[in-house]
Amino acid sequence: MTDQKRTAVTLHDVAREAGVSYATASRALNGSDRSVRAENLARVREAATRLGYTPHVSAQAIARGFSNTVALVVGAVDDPYFASIADGVAEGAYAAGLTLTAAVTDRSPDMGLQIVRTLRGRRPQVILIAGSRVDDDGVYAALAEELDQYRRAGGRVALLSRNELDFPTLTVDHHGGAFRLAQALAGLGYRRFAVLHGDDRIRMSHDRGRGFLDGLRQAGIHVGDRHVIATDLNRDGGHRAAAALLRGDLGGPGQAGGSGGAGSWGDRPDGAEAIFAVNDVMAIGAMTAVREAGLRPGRDVAVAGFDDIDVARDVTPTLTSVRVPLRELGRRAVELALAGDPAVVEVPVEVVLRDSTPPR
Repeated sequence: MTDQKRTAVTLHDVAREAGVSYATASRALNGSDRSVRAENLARVREAATRLGYTPHVSAQAIARGFSNTVALVVGAVDDPYFASIADGVAEGAYAAGLTLTAAVTDRSPDMGLQIVRTLRGRRPQVILIAGSRVDDDGVYAALAEELDQYRRAGGRVALLSRNELDFPTLTVDHHGGAFRLAQALAGLGYRRFAVLHGDDRIRMSHDRGRGFLDGLRQAGIHVGDRHVIATDLNRDGGHRAAAALLRGDLGGPGQAGGSGGAGSWGDRPDGAEAIFAVNDVMAIGAMTAVREAGLRPGRDVAVAGFDDIDVARDVTPTLTSVRVPLRELGRRAVELALAGDPAVVEVPVEVVLRDSTPPR
């Protein structure tokens, strides 16, 4: 029979078991602003697990002045890029004894700023910003100030973006990944390209589009303005832009819609070799448009994307992409924020060639 008078495991017990001071054990388990060495953090967590120690969540929040949550701010709710990052953040939060809450900016800088202001009042332990950086100097400066005030009050911050602010940052090589993809496709024999991208104020889209064009340029390939097309960063945007491209229905340089023009791909579908979209969901929409035009993606028109979301391996033909370790990105963002150092971690990407871009 269980001894009902058995003394509950205390933080002192955990510290003794781990061979560290009470203060170190407290910092490791309660998320104090003071950093804990990785080896001590691991020992304390292992000791807490062995002893069955459970922190008192309410007492922790009162002591720290913060709730036991990680707040993730993402650009879109229906984008697998952000969904995969959120999965990784959830894993990282669980491992740290925290819970996850999320907010969506719909890629609006103003909404992102308002969300962070609201979150400061709710006092999560960690705020992670995974929304695509949109160039708006005034709003971005205000956002940086809000995050800095939150951090000075004891909160933790990490960004998944460019290394432009003095916060812990995970940065993805969007330009370099697209550059290497362009060179790989040129090496397969492709010479006629179109590029589907989003609003150039969205830095991720801009960097990927520019990287791809730079890679082609180094390979001696030029893409005309009419074949660099701005559209929405979703499946419908990719479908609409590719359909207009294949019909020759481009209303002006870089715009989907309007009347066709001489020399467009729609006039000579046999000359349409490859479409690059700055994310996979756009690329999948483009493949549907290719089929609807009576052509075969991967045979008549090659298609490539970026991110390597899970479905890229399941569509037919399988989609060439640039792999970003999205779940790992989310997990590492939690760890980086809790570490508290203003570190910058560069996340490598990898070109993955599949059936949608066979050798030409």
